[in-house]
This record gives sequence, structure tokens and C-alpha cells, in this order.
Amino acid sequence: MIKPQAVIEIGSTGIRLLVAELGEDKKRTILDRSELPVTIGRDVFTTGAISRSTLLSAQKILNRFGEQLQGWSITREETTVLGTTAVREASNRDPFVDRIKIKTGFTVRVIDGIEENRLMYIAVSETLKEESISVRQSNTIILEIAGGATEMMLMEKGKMVGAHSMRLGTVIIEQQIHAMTGNLDDAHQFIEEFIRNTKGALNTEMNLGKVQQFIALGSDMKLAALFAGKPLSTFLWKIERSDFDRFADEIQRYTEEECVARFKLSYSDARTFQISLVAYKLFLKLTNVQSVIVPETSIREGLLISQGLIPGEELREEFEEQILASATTLLRKYQGDEKHAQFVRTVSCRLYKEMEHELGLEPHALLLLQVSAILHDVGMFIGAKDHNVHSRYIVSHSEIFGLSREELNLISQIVFFHKGTAMPQNAPEVKLLPRASRLIILKLSAILRLADAFDRSHQQKLRNFTVSVAKDTITFRIKGHTNLSLERLAVAEKGDLFENVFGYNIVLV
Repeated sequence: MIKPQAVIEIGSTGIRLLVAELGEDKKRTILDRSELPVTIGRDVFTTGAISRSTLLSAQKILNRFGEQLQGWSITREETTVLGTTAVREASNRDPFVDRIKIKTGFTVRVIDGIEENRLMYIAVSETLKEESISVRQSNTIILEIAGGATEMMLMEKGKMVGAHSMRLGTVIIEQQIHAMTGNLDDAHQFIEEFIRNTKGALNTEMNLGKVQQFIALGSDMKLAALFAGKPLSTFLWKIERSDFDRFADEIQRYTEEECVARFKLSYSDARTFQISLVAYKLFLKLTNVQSVIVPETSIREGLLISQGLIPGEELREEFEEQILASATTLLRKYQGDEKHAQFVRTVSCRLYKEMEHELGLEPHALLLLQVSAILHDVGMFIGAKDHNVHSRYIVSHSEIFGLSREELNLISQIVFFHKGTAMPQNAPEVKLLPRASRLIILKLSAILRLADAFDRSHQQKLRNFTVSVAKDTITFRIKGHTNLSLERLAVAEKGDLFENVFGYNIVLV
């Protein structure tokens, strides 16, 4: 039996604990759940900082959870604690995390919106894998509206085409409306305007009118499913669209006290419940789907799965495919040369695998190399001259599903150094990075620069080749082409970094 594992999420409206284990049937068993309200979101979205009273409340809750975990023989050091939007945006985030560590023994890991999307996708995929419902073949929207942000993923025929973390949260809306002394009608107008401004960008990624599946997460949607939907399995509900619309409209007529009494909500959650349902209804209005799927899962389950509590090679491979699909969508958005990008990716992978034994990098580095190869020329959309500079800017300011902001920064540097003669180790911005990051940039840039030289003509001529490494020489034997003058010139120009990093002379035969 695998030892139970615990995750705590510090959100905008509450602190939530999950304890789970993997049973003999290979399915997750939820052993314990707890949730207590806290006003971090209200503090941050009004004053910009977490107040002293809220900090003390958070410490008290976490110490209580720490005592609860002792019953499961889980230490505070073994527990993963996530800080989401409100903690991330707090101006006193670092002092907050530090005081939590000192006063409770818990170490808070603050994650970005892209990471939240990744964990959400993992959790949803795991919940649906035993059901007839699947995200692998359909045009699907996966949506969670939380206190501080809205996380959305768009999937076309099972492939990720968009992942967004939008600054539209129920606590944010409530605070803005409260500051304007507005009401629910004003909140409705605010959300509708936001969605209207967002719709055009979303439609460029996927035709929202052709969405076949709408998957909604969050405690508010779970509550709606309990009252207006029907269960499909232990962790899954379905709500007919007409039933959801009626339920959402009915809730708008409730007072705050009525929401507390009927749904057993805290006053804090009751204030945002109505806003949340309005937002879900308006996003649903963008599509023609007739029902909503509501899984009972969260980023907490997603983290446990990603840590290996629920193993699955198939899920890992599928997840990597979605990352590459998201990168390809970004390339198409900027009208990139897909044939060239995929060719450079193929050659990069060949080089990586031939030299894997001496690279000394983690397996995840190959994924970073593939994304870099797909996006290395994306800056051509802005201009051919110095397009590597534009590529770096686009990558560093974009969202790619499944990749953290740190990983995107690494990729942005790799695509920058695919062109020119600059050495990454001499760049001031690279020198400031940790040693492991510097080595990733250095080695992957060298591979990418050489792979790009193999397609200087953008005609993918050198498809059939073998690679051999002997002593101080790496030899590429090309079959089917005799005129390699352009490629030889490109290798001579761009192979210096590879030779400098790995110590091999490059020979084309």
C-alpha cells in the first residue's frame, strides 16, 4: 500500500486540504478533505497585500491542518502546499510565505496560471479516463472560475489549441462592484463585457460554435450539479443546459442569507456564489452545447497525480503531445513555416538521442528542445532581420499549455541563440541564472543551431541521413543529395557553438 499523500491549496477564498492514496484497484481513494475560509483574495484585490489578521488566520488554519495530518502519519515537510492567484499577486508574497514557513513548518510553493492549467488538465483527464466521456477526440472547453482568476483550456479534436489564465475571478468582480456600490446587474454587465472582449481571441484558436463538450470545475459548479444535475459516477455529474440556466437564474433572486441557509455556505462564499454562476452561464453562452460535465476534482488531485500517486506512462505521453500541440498552435498564430519547424524538430531529436549519454540533462530537456525547435523562427512574423530577438519576445510573453513561466524563459533564450554567433555563456542575462539552467540553454542552443543549419533552404532536403560519433568527430552521412553546398556553408557558420560545447568537429558526407 502506498503511503497517503497530502496537498494543501491556499486560494483566494479558503485554504483546502486533500489526503488521498492509491488503492489496490489502481484508483484514488480520498481519505480526508477539509476547507476553511480565509480572506486572502479580498485583501490582495483591494489593498494589494495580505493583511496581518489574514496572515494570522492562515497560520491558525495551517497549524490545525498540520495536527489533522498527524492522524495520517504525514509530516508537514512531506505535505505539498500550493499558493495560487491571490498569494501570487500579493505585494508581500515573500514575507507571507516566510512567516508561514517559520510559524507552521509548511513550505508554500507559489504557482503561476500556466501551472494551474497543467494540473487542472491532469486532474480532469484522470477523472474521465474510465468514462465514456473523453477529451481526446472532441472540441472541448475546460473551465474553472475561481476567486482570483479564470482558467480555460480549448481543445480541438483532442489537441490543445489554447490555455489561458484570465484575470476574471469572483472575488475580483465582487470587490470592483462593491467599490462602485453596484449590484448583481452590474456584475453581469462587467462579466459580459469581459467575455465579449475575449471572444474574438478565443475564436481565432477554435470555433466556439463547434464546441462539443463543456467541462466545468470548481466548488460552485459542484453545488450546481448536486441541485440541478444527475450523477454519472462517483466523481462526475452532468447538468442539462436548460436546467443549469434555470438554476443560475433562480440563485440570482436569493439574498445572501438565503444562500447561506440553503446551501450551507459561509458568508464569504455566498457573496461570490451568484457571481460565479453568472460567469459560467455567460461563458456557456459562447457555445451551442446542450449539457455541462462537472468532475469533482481540482488542482490538488492534479498535483498528486503528477507526483506519481496515480502513475501512467500513457497520461505522460499524452500530456507531452498536448504541450507540443499548444506550441504548434502558437506557431500557426504567427504564420510560421510548419514544415521547416517540424523538420528542425526531427533533426534536433535525432541529435539529442545520439548524444543523450553525454548530455547529462534530465529527460524533460528533450521536450524543451522540441518546443524550441517548433518556435525558433516564430519571430519571422515581425521581421526577418533579428527574428531571433522577436522569437524570444513572443515566447517569453506567450502562454503554452503545460509549461511553467520558468520553462518558457528557458525556451525563449534557446530560440534567441539559434541564430548568430553569440555564445550563451557570455550573455549577462544567462550568467545570472542557476548553473542547471545555464547548461540547458547552452547545450540545447548548440543542438538547435546545428539542426537549423541542416535546413538552410527550408526545403527539407536532408531527410535521409545517419549520424556517427567517433573520437573528436561527429559525421552526418547524407543519402540522395550530392549538392550540399548551401548546407555545408550553413553548418560552417552555425556549427561553432556545437563544436565549442561538445568538442566535436562536424563533417557532412
